[in-house]
Amino acid sequence: MCGFVCLWNIGDEALADRMIRKIAHRGPDAVQVSRLPGAPVIMAHCRLSIIGPEDGAQPIHQTDDLLVANGEIYNHEDLRAILGESAFETASDSEAILHLFRSGESRWISKLDGMFAFVLATRNRIIAARDPLGIKPLYVARIGAGFAFASELKAFDGIAVDSVEAIPPGSLYDSVDGWRDWYRTPHGAAEPEPDLDVARTARELRLVLEEAVAKWMVADVEVGSFLSGGLDSSIIAAIAQKIRDKAGKGPLKTFSVGTEGSPDLLAARVVADHIGSDHHEYAFTAEDLIRDLPHVIYHLESADIDLVRSAIPTLFAARLARERVKAVLTGEGADELFAGYSYHHDYIDNPRALADELTRSLGTMHNINLQRVDRVTMAESLEARTPFLDRDLIDFAQSVPATLKLRRTDPEAPESTGPTTEKWILRKACADLLPHDLVWRKKAQFDEGSGTVSALETALAELIGRPAPISRADEGALYERLLREQYTDAERIIENAGHWEGGRVASA
Repeated sequence: MCGFVCLWNIGDEALADRMIRKIAHRGPDAVQVSRLPGAPVIMAHCRLSIIGPEDGAQPIHQTDDLLVANGEIYNHEDLRAILGESAFETASDSEAILHLFRSGESRWISKLDGMFAFVLATRNRIIAARDPLGIKPLYVARIGAGFAFASELKAFDGIAVDSVEAIPPGSLYDSVDGWRDWYRTPHGAAEPEPDLDVARTARELRLVLEEAVAKWMVADVEVGSFLSGGLDSSIIAAIAQKIRDKAGKGPLKTFSVGTEGSPDLLAARVVADHIGSDHHEYAFTAEDLIRDLPHVIYHLESADIDLVRSAIPTLFAARLARERVKAVLTGEGADELFAGYSYHHDYIDNPRALADELTRSLGTMHNINLQRVDRVTMAESLEARTPFLDRDLIDFAQSVPATLKLRRTDPEAPESTGPTTEKWILRKACADLLPHDLVWRKKAQFDEGSGTVSALETALAELIGRPAPISRADEGALYERLLREQYTDAERIIENAGHWEGGRVASA
């Protein structure tokens, strides 16, 4: 995990250094600026060492090629075996990108399994690409006749550019061959086939999920887990603990935050005790919010009200976790795959529309929830991993009919969250992992279950200088003011930010 900058046809090493320093929080272990001799490229990299910590420094320079990458390639060991171990010069998982490119296969990028963004340069060519759902960020700006790439928008702040935009998820730019959409999210199924065996489907989902968690735990450092006490993070933590037990590694470190006595803190304690994790928690206050709100908004690169609210507990969880680990698992992606948002209940009688909406919302995660997780955890130099967004799991989940994700249920039945139950098939698949009451606990938003809403009301009244309640309009105006105060080119940040509309993710 890291941050990087790449300048193409912009021969200004001082500019590259200035830009990488603005995002150095993404990689406190090392900062390096390199040129490729005989080519119009400068690359800068700040590193958080997770895999190959001893010899995985970047940029990676081999013969006439130079590479910077952010993220993790989880199948790098398999790729080494296929491509030939002797070709590799480091233990870095990112080096697999370079050798896949050199293989000459037309769809070489599709063989990468993980979360990533990278820029690869030869003497006369530059290639930039991003993982299927945009878990890892990548932006490109035009500066005269050249391109500038960076992991965060703030790297461009105060720099005159002609334009700046995000590289779309699942896409690749090649200065020789142009743009490619190398990944397309599989479209979700609506109705079950006549002979579908629901029990078998649930069992297979569990196996795919277990494989995803195991894959996303690969690291040369200890990996912990966020644990909000909700269904998604609890499932991930429970499976991760089983994997550690099987490997003889002992308790998983889990991390929970909330206001004192909040539902999330209480539920997380129950889960931690049930799975036997090494649990840590932090109870934040309104005073913490007053102090850290500008920090959250600056790193989030957004003033969207709902995104800021959910980023607040993420910050405290990241800060708590970074005291003990360099990487954590999170539960992001389950709501989009298995119909977990409250507005999804409106689709109960239209499974085709629900399946379409789930597919659409997967494609919008990159500048909403995934932006929140990436920016806020990396602000604390912590890598966040999202096993629910594993490609194999996405493929399988999208093949599961929407009628098994959102179901009409008897509100009085033990296996129910109300008249309609969200994430029904996920709950069935993982029912034995957790206490029954938690498996069938009705979903609460992270900012609600953690107590953020109540603490924020107090903090906002203090910051705005007016008694609570504070209107959403005034809350939004405060967030925008705090953002503008911290950026020279605030409009550029606001224009690129995603947002929620009417309780649902807006179109990308």
